[in-house]
Amino acid sequence: MAFSIDGIASGLDTTTMINQLMQLEARPQTLIKNKVSATEVLISGLQQLNTRLASLGELAGKTAKPDALSLYTASTNSEDLTAKASSTARAGSLDFTVDRLAQRQVSVTAAMTTWPGNPATLTITASDGTATEVSPASASLDDIVTAINDSESGVTALKVSAGTDPTTGEPLFRLQLSAAESGVDGAFTVHRGSAADVTAGTATDLLAEPGAAHVRTAQDAQVTLWAGTAAAQAVTSSSNTFSSLLPGVDVTAKAVSTEPVTVTVARDEAASQRVARDLVSGLTGVLSFISANSTVTPSAPGEDAAAGGVFTSDSAVRDVERRILDAATGPVDGRSPSEIGISITRDGSVEFDAEKFDQAMAEDPARVAHVLQTIAGRVAESATEQSDKFDGSLTLRIQSQERSVGNLNDEILDWDRRLETRRATLERTWSSLEVQLQSLQSQGEWLSSQLGNLPTIGGNDK
Repeated sequence: MAFSIDGIASGLDTTTMINQLMQLEARPQTLIKNKVSATEVLISGLQQLNTRLASLGELAGKTAKPDALSLYTASTNSEDLTAKASSTARAGSLDFTVDRLAQRQVSVTAAMTTWPGNPATLTITASDGTATEVSPASASLDDIVTAINDSESGVTALKVSAGTDPTTGEPLFRLQLSAAESGVDGAFTVHRGSAADVTAGTATDLLAEPGAAHVRTAQDAQVTLWAGTAAAQAVTSSSNTFSSLLPGVDVTAKAVSTEPVTVTVARDEAASQRVARDLVSGLTGVLSFISANSTVTPSAPGEDAAAGGVFTSDSAVRDVERRILDAATGPVDGRSPSEIGISITRDGSVEFDAEKFDQAMAEDPARVAHVLQTIAGRVAESATEQSDKFDGSLTLRIQSQERSVGNLNDEILDWDRRLETRRATLERTWSSLEVQLQSLQSQGEWLSSQLGNLPTIGGNDK
């Protein structure tokens, strides 16, 4: 290993001299490092742009769907009625009365101290005839309740205290049996015995015994359209929500009404405007990012040159900007998108005119939807072509730059080894020169001393 003996003979600062020589030797490597730093900054900028493009493509793809502007809002004139519109709704209104609300069956057995009969097999039969046998672990009421609740019969059970038996003083209980679903389709019967016993007619109807009762019977909700006219029509639902009164609208009743109530469906102008505004906002975000990173900053006092942004003079990024702008502001069927409030400004950005958009929607909503969907489709296609994670043009460029950085880093490592070898060589050379110089100095001092001891020629002896 080479070592330094700074100026031991020459008095020179050989370490500083070697360091200065190495700085000159390392200039090519420094240039490579600077290139790596600049490329990494570019890659970071391209990655951010790619992310923004991907988000814009996703947003534009949603906006390009046929029902993107099929946005409606539903309202009612009663606090006891709610309505919710979906994308399949259409404008209109409907009057009707709410005749009754849906309810689920709730029944209770007769009071009992213990289960009458063993084994305690039960059969629960649904309104469609489906029979479910329930076989509890024992004849205890608790086990029976557990078995019913664990079955898939659509019925839940609860043991309720019913006082005490006046004769024996033992506690009495009833089983409350409730349908899981409301409406007549949720109705059920309960028999003591197997399904075969029910079929044979030998099973006991638990809910028909003395003391048993139906607390609530299964019932569908019902409304009457155009009540009081010759066209009156009843519509039922197993729940209090009706999904077939108006296309794409769910109407939920909370109370019975004797007077007609009204559901009104209208186009949701605010939501439609928001769809268009969001698309323009996404476009503006991408274009503003490109502009901000392409701006040349004037040089400050004392600086040699102006500073350019990471995208300054980048033709590929300029192409991204051009394609997005063309997609967003190009004519649709020979007409400018500015007619619906989407236009390009003098500085190359896209702006949204809400008032003009609302006016166009009021005049011809179908054309506005067509224009917006066409623009969104073009933007989605352009953004996806450039940002696709597999073969997008911008994605491929990022990958190319990353490979370039990898190759440059390999060169830097090679230079590290070459410079290390060069430094070692210089240190050995200078150390050797110092040693040789010291040897020569020692020889010179010895010769001087020898010459000083020689007798003087022609001298006088005394």
